Amino acid sequence: EELEMILLENNVAYEVIDKIKEDLKMDIVNVPVSNVRKTIQESLRKSIEDVLSFKKINLIEKVKEKKPYIILFLGVNGAGKTTTIAKLCNLFLKNNLKCVLVASDTFRAASIQQLEEHAKRLGVNVIKHDYGADPAAVAFDGLRKINRVAKPDFKIFIGESITGNDIIEQVKQFNSAVEIDGIILSKLDVDDKGGAAISVSYVTGKPIIYFG
Repeated sequence: EELEMILLENNVAYEVIDKIKEDLKMDIVNVPVSNVRKTIQESLRKSIEDVLSFKKINLIEKVKEKKPYIILFLGVNGAGKTTTIAKLCNLFLKNNLKCVLVASDTFRAASIQQLEEHAKRLGVNVIKHDYGADPAAVAFDGLRKINRVAKPDFKIFIGESITGNDIIEQVKQFNSAVEIDGIILSKLDVDDKGGAAISVSYVTGKPIIYFG
């Protein structure tokens, strides 16, 4: 119970805690008292390694699979989507890949200007409509501009590490709605607990591609 409380306080999801507890129950059977501490440490290490073992994705290589390669970024307001888009755009440009940004967030104040400012610094184009426009219509125009109207090839959920267990519910809901392909966790440098990073991949089965 004490272990469970410590894990909960550090934003580890219930599903992950259950796995750790079940692994531990199996691993400490018939272990001599003198070896219990070491066994528990090894069991915890193995459980966390299992939780974090997922198929690795090389986004640069995936983007080269077809033209245009369309990436959809999802997440709640303030999670860091626009900043992450700029970072990935910069990464793609450094790998000789051309980018076009599509401003589908037509509801949050200054969201289009923020994306435009990043795009100006990066030297890439932005496709946009006015605020209040249907985001799907903007995306439609953005794809038509590059001679293809299609569903996204890759869907990335952007979530804040520091939102604790809230991020687990967010990623579950987004995954349920659109079936995401990967996760980027932002603001990791101010996350002093780390449980979210351990949990998000386990509850979705999708890899963490980058930390912000």
